[in-house]
Amino acid sequence: MVKIKSENKKIKFAVVGCGHIGKRHAEMIVRNPEAELIALCDIKPKAELGIEAFDVPFFRTIEEMLAAGLDIDVVNVCTPNGLHVDHTFKSLNAFKHVVCEKPMGLTKSSVEQVIYKSLQVSKHLFLVMQNRYSPPSVWIKDVIEKKILGDIYLVQLNCYWNRDERYYKKGNWKGDQALDGGTLFTQFSHFIDIMYWLFGDIDNIQGVFADNNHQDLTDFEDSGFVNFKFINGGIGCLNYSTSVWNQNLESSITMVGSNGTIKIGGQYMNEIDYCHIKDYTLPEIAAANPANDYGAYKGSAANHHFIIENVIETLKGRTSITTNALEGLKVVEIIERIYAVRDINFKKQK
Repeated sequence: MVKIKSENKKIKFAVVGCGHIGKRHAEMIVRNPEAELIALCDIKPKAELGIEAFDVPFFRTIEEMLAAGLDIDVVNVCTPNGLHVDHTFKSLNAFKHVVCEKPMGLTKSSVEQVIYKSLQVSKHLFLVMQNRYSPPSVWIKDVIEKKILGDIYLVQLNCYWNRDERYYKKGNWKGDQALDGGTLFTQFSHFIDIMYWLFGDIDNIQGVFADNNHQDLTDFEDSGFVNFKFINGGIGCLNYSTSVWNQNLESSITMVGSNGTIKIGGQYMNEIDYCHIKDYTLPEIAAANPANDYGAYKGSAANHHFIIENVIETLKGRTSITTNALEGLKVVEIIERIYAVRDINFKKQK
């Protein structure tokens, strides 16, 4: 892959999609002394987006932006999920590195095409999975890799959030099957990524799914119980819902191993609730960053500055990608297999 050779050169970014996350990317780029924001793009008029603070050229289509002759190094794709593949492909085809918000796409096959294109044009493809940077995530990754917990017997992933009419607004892409993809893609792919990052792939997937109170809000389920086996050993389950009243409840992971038990909890898997391991003392863990606050609802930890730092460090040859394209592909493939089970035994009632 081509890297930026000059240490003094600022990495030039363009952001496509100027919603909450896109503006977050733009802000993190502006704050980084080695980065420069040189373009923004969105289908909505600039006056409706609240991006007055960013004094850069604005475009209404990605095609227009890529054809403008700007010296863009990296395109940050922050558009609706169902557009990620198209916008990533077009950016790579214009010989730009890409930072793609989760998920990389909504199907394994489409993501594979994007990865193939990145190899063809020798450009990096970064995936945003910022929860890997949270202090509890960094700590538990070290614990698992060093086998401090021993053999893994059981892993339970719980994701219980609130997403109601304040989130699923009429005319928005959220809740639409083609643009959103489903609860696991939009809300909980971060946590499926953490589980895969720690324990590897799964098989023997079974599940029960329900639509409790989103009949008029989404095209898909709002809750599910999923159980499976880890290929590397142990069993696991994913329990999730966006039907929690008023505010998020928790995102937690409980791990039972031959040497002990750990639970990382809090609303965003940001607190160590329990750690009891043979001959082990829990070290002092730094406080996690607060969640992204979107007013009526909150999302995962505000770690996007780490993503921008990793892009710059990687392009300047100082480090490697935190979440690479193949890992992003695997998360999409796992969710696709879970939804294949859903589609067999659950049908949305409209």
